[in-house]
Amino acid sequence: MRRNEERRAALVDAAIEVLARDGARGLTFRAVDAEAGVPVGTASNYFAKRDDLFTQAGGRIYERLQPDAATMAGGLQGPRDAAKVTELLRDAVGRISEFRTGYLALLELRLEATRRPELRTVLTERVRRDLDANIAYHVEAGLPGDADTVRLLYFALNWLIVESLTLPGVLAEHDLKDLVALAVERALPREGT
Repeated sequence: MRRNEERRAALVDAAIEVLARDGARGLTFRAVDAEAGVPVGTASNYFAKRDDLFTQAGGRIYERLQPDAATMAGGLQGPRDAAKVTELLRDAVGRISEFRTGYLALLELRLEATRRPELRTVLTERVRRDLDANIAYHVEAGLPGDADTVRLLYFALNWLIVESLTLPGVLAEHDLKDLVALAVERALPREGT
């Protein structure tokens, strides 16, 4: 297997684009080569099998969705209240929405994981790690709500993102930012309760 890490990353990014556009069945070495604009046979020099493309694409999507250090540090600035939770979640929804093909590819990978145990294991571990990190960040930052609040918002906003990226007409009359704020308002316990 080849070791040029920049080329490997470009091929994985191309695989993400192919997954988003053509689905899991369309993810072939030849399609990745074409998307990356490299000679036919290049992807097969970097990945032993198609399953490697699936698992590496899943990992790469999460890498690209991670907030940068400034965003993480900014989450710890100012009051730790519902407005801060709303700000952080709007940022997350915005980041995901900007990487539309990545999220669509992730949906394809999740469906494919129902048929590929190895991929299911990789994605389950990655999603669990992501959720645990979100919970830890929220609790350690002293933001309002508990671990269950984070889980509720995580799952609610994930489906909000699915609707907005796959069937935007469903939410056409609603502002995504307003829906995020409403979800936070409804999920957080009222003061004094």
